Amino acid sequence: MSQETAALVRDAYQSITQRLSRRIVGMEDVTRLLITSVFADGHALLVGVPGLAKTLLVSSMAELLDLSFSRIQFTPDLMPSDITGAEVIVEDKTTGERRFEFLKGPLFSHVILADEINRTPPKTQAALMEAMEEHQVSSLGRRFELEEPFFVLATQNPIEQEGTYPLPAAQLDRFLFEINVDYPAEKEEEQIVRQTTRPHDDTLEPVLAKDAVLEIIGAVRSLPVPEDIARYATTLARRSRPDEDGAPEVVTKYVSFGAGPRAAQALVTGAKVLAMMRGETRPTHADVRTLTGPVLRHRIVLNFLAAADGVPVEEIIQGITASVQAPDFHPEPATTKRKKGLFSFFAKNAK
Repeated sequence: MSQETAALVRDAYQSITQRLSRRIVGMEDVTRLLITSVFADGHALLVGVPGLAKTLLVSSMAELLDLSFSRIQFTPDLMPSDITGAEVIVEDKTTGERRFEFLKGPLFSHVILADEINRTPPKTQAALMEAMEEHQVSSLGRRFELEEPFFVLATQNPIEQEGTYPLPAAQLDRFLFEINVDYPAEKEEEQIVRQTTRPHDDTLEPVLAKDAVLEIIGAVRSLPVPEDIARYATTLARRSRPDEDGAPEVVTKYVSFGAGPRAAQALVTGAKVLAMMRGETRPTHADVRTLTGPVLRHRIVLNFLAAADGVPVEEIIQGITASVQAPDFHPEPATTKRKKGLFSFFAKNAK
């Protein structure tokens, strides 16, 4: 890959973030991870309480990339055909002949916002899983291809768990990242209030066309992976498994099941995107480390002891990262100091 291609990706990323700032206040880390997920051709799960602009962020992203957008509100009575589409009877007005015709559902868009994905039954979740993995939907034995690019950006509310259907591990593994959306800082919240309670021009013009997005995805795939980066990512993923040699004590004590091979793939692919968004053609160990949280937090299954001791998954990931050395990183013993905030509250009250 040429340096010019990486520079084009960097310029596109900078233009997207600059224009998003007209409509979205703060959320720089969330935005960066969301763009990384899209350029890596992956799906993302956004976890946060209501009112944090998750829907606005996703719809704005689709607008800037000039991609079709559908929002699906997942509810307990949502059926698979409600999202995939269904066969309907149509009548030819001239001949009077009747025939079956497939009426496409909201999944036939480039960007899908799956709002509160864990509120729909497993049967509908399975239909979404097929679309996420195979980029196709099935109806009455027929298969319909989804147009590329295709991204599912789902949301979950970590507060209300009653009446929900927890996503199975197989479906969680389909998401490239789990992105935590926390409360805004005080100054950011003041700016949000000022900006949304007065006339404000937040018109967005597309930065990229669909073909340009596909070209970026292809460029990311073709970027070579240095052996040391692949080895580093693989080691981090394997250290999340309690029966793995070299797994840190925090993993062997508190983890039931660790991440599979998709975690290492996600670390490498995401690291390549981060490098290109800087205009570079070689990912670094720091790029891989930056993504350990979003890649691993939904792929690690904690045991009952972790819940009893109030140990959050972020502490497990910190221990994993601290157990693997890199040329630019000499880890210190993992600390037990926990970050205060929205997600530490949920971990504390998981007992």
